[in-house]
Amino acid sequence: MNSFPKDFLWGTATSAYQIEGAYKKDGRGASVWDRFCETKGKVWEGHTGKVACDHYHRFREDIGIMRDLGLQAYRFSISWTRILPSGRGKVNAKGLEFYDRLTNELLQAGIRPFCTLFHWDYPTKLYDKGGWLNEESPKWFSDFTLKVAERLGDRIVDWMTLNEPQVFVGLGHGTGEHAPGDKLPIAKQLKIVRNVQLAHGLGVQALRAGCAKRGRIGWAPVGVVFYPATDSPGDIEAARKWTYGCGNNHMFSNTLWSDPVVLGRVAPEAEKAFGKALPKYSDADLHTMAQRMDFYGVNIYQGTPVTEGPKGKGKVIRFPDGNPRTAFVWNVTPESLYWGPKFLHERYKLPLYITENGLSNIDWVSTDGKVHDPQRIDFLGRYLGELKRVVNDGVPVKGYFQWSLLDNFEWAEGYKQRFGLVHVDYGTQKRTLKDSCDWYRNVIRTQGDMI
Repeated sequence: MNSFPKDFLWGTATSAYQIEGAYKKDGRGASVWDRFCETKGKVWEGHTGKVACDHYHRFREDIGIMRDLGLQAYRFSISWTRILPSGRGKVNAKGLEFYDRLTNELLQAGIRPFCTLFHWDYPTKLYDKGGWLNEESPKWFSDFTLKVAERLGDRIVDWMTLNEPQVFVGLGHGTGEHAPGDKLPIAKQLKIVRNVQLAHGLGVQALRAGCAKRGRIGWAPVGVVFYPATDSPGDIEAARKWTYGCGNNHMFSNTLWSDPVVLGRVAPEAEKAFGKALPKYSDADLHTMAQRMDFYGVNIYQGTPVTEGPKGKGKVIRFPDGNPRTAFVWNVTPESLYWGPKFLHERYKLPLYITENGLSNIDWVSTDGKVHDPQRIDFLGRYLGELKRVVNDGVPVKGYFQWSLLDNFEWAEGYKQRFGLVHVDYGTQKRTLKDSCDWYRNVIRTQGDMI
């Protein structure tokens, strides 16, 4: 097969805090990222998301770019505190109206909206009540989700509950690198894991109850990928085991998170890794968590090679000196977009979407007024080539969302990292389409024939 399937969906992805700006506009409340950005030394050069890409005011211009690009789908997130400034209670009508307008403009442009309910901007006032450690936090999320579903569920069909829980728990509540900046012991982090999984389950229930149209529902965790150093059966089995594995001191696992949500069980790998630190999961908990999902979204940027090693336990292979890296210093590993979907589908048996993939590059506007980013084109071509290979092998990957449409606020890295197909001058808000825009437009037009 020279192309992706005819119904394969091509899109880009963003998140609310990273692009919207307008942080005090029309009644929006504060999130933990507002507070984190205002804390000295937390974000590179003191950058904040107060303005970001000003997408709140420029969304029509940005949708025009999407239309010109030929996008078939667009993944965005809802700012919880635009809808509920205090995290719960009275609805802010102007916040819902913004997403009304955004949704309508997307549909009028022929672009299918994929909506993420939570992409890290947790309400400050709920955090001050205990945040994700509070046993009420799953219901807080469910109540928010229901309000969004009741308003937008007559038009939006495709939903994701939570984005990258490994990151907002592991970096936000473990290492303290991200908001809210906590450094909790592993047992408390695992308590948050359970509450977040319950929030997902209650959120799915809220979407099914609140949407006027029958929704397609998934979520978007990190894809923690290990891939075989060679095609030998031993290396492949080692990579499979490591992809399903758990460390005992961090949150970056597929199965810790997804076994309860998809399979309705605590992962044996998690029980072995964490032992008594793992909270008890009752049958009622697992029943709530394991709501039927229509797809498994996964964000994959990189992977780690492993070999069979002594006694078949597997051994990580060190990257060679000078291995290609992105501006974020992430290793370039196209193989991760083959083996990640393959292993995840083997375990969870769900259709997949690649909900994020891309690279940070050192991009600027050249003297000819254009932005030349050959590294991004090469990177995406290599990764999409591996994605095509796994699709041709029969793994049901249904779509791909490049991260990101726009250069944007990259969390603790501020505006240092540029992931966009579109360059943003943050001083003037001028958008400049990069060379990769033309390239991606041709990928979409040819359904990947050119890769």
